[in-house]
Amino acid sequence: MHGAGNDYIYVDTTRFPIAHPEELSKIWSAPHTGIGSDGLVLIGPSKTADFSMRIFNADGSEAKMCGNASRCIGKYLFDYGLTSKTEIILETLSGIKVLILHLVDGKVNEVTVDMGIPADEPADYDGKGARPMREHPIEVDGIEYVGTTVSMGNPHLVIFVPDIEAINLPAVGPKLETHPLFPGRINVEFAQILEEGKIRMRVWERGSGITQACGTGACATAVAAFLTGRAGRESTILMDGGSLHIRWDVDTEHVMMTGTATRVFDGEIEVDEN
Repeated sequence: MHGAGNDYIYVDTTRFPIAHPEELSKIWSAPHTGIGSDGLVLIGPSKTADFSMRIFNADGSEAKMCGNASRCIGKYLFDYGLTSKTEIILETLSGIKVLILHLVDGKVNEVTVDMGIPADEPADYDGKGARPMREHPIEVDGIEYVGTTVSMGNPHLVIFVPDIEAINLPAVGPKLETHPLFPGRINVEFAQILEEGKIRMRVWERGSGITQACGTGACATAVAAFLTGRAGRESTILMDGGSLHIRWDVDTEHVMMTGTATRVFDGEIEVDEN
């Protein structure tokens, strides 16, 4: 399935338990020798919610949250009859998320995800201890960028630029991801403000590299745009694989993300548990 081009392999572990998802994610995500994907998503039971979600990147590392994957899980659960609810409570490593399903002809077309309240992502950028990073210079290969950090349950560095097409993302993305400022690595978004309410974004995801879209990254970009005075509380984020509508609610401070979820194909693969 994919959400705005961010494609993952989904497994219902209530039917098909998986013992070593870290290794399988690396093997299955490989584009030529595996299935090909941005990673592996496990759908499971939960003691505190309707269902649970675990996400493994293409390099085998585990992610705390993925907005695009959570939307696809909503479609999977409803369309395959695992639930009849149109509001689903989902347990993730970054907390409980609420999925609101939008139906067309009895199938899920779009999903709105309550992504919760964004938080500061501290960085020790001047040797005085970790604290929020707002419009702070960060240098890579002699080029100075200006970045803002945001946490959407996972860490993001958002850099606004005048021309996003001029950014050599394959070269600069991994260097920013592993920059000494971020010892735990970080997701990197480059963004360009277009006409009012629209923002063009490209992403280098921690553990996966360049992806077609990133739900938490789109949320972080919209939040950073508001915090730095570049946009209001509602933005449409245009990514390589599609667009997401992001609204930062003024009353609850929750970020609401709405976008499509698409089933690509079903398949079977043998698992060697030895």
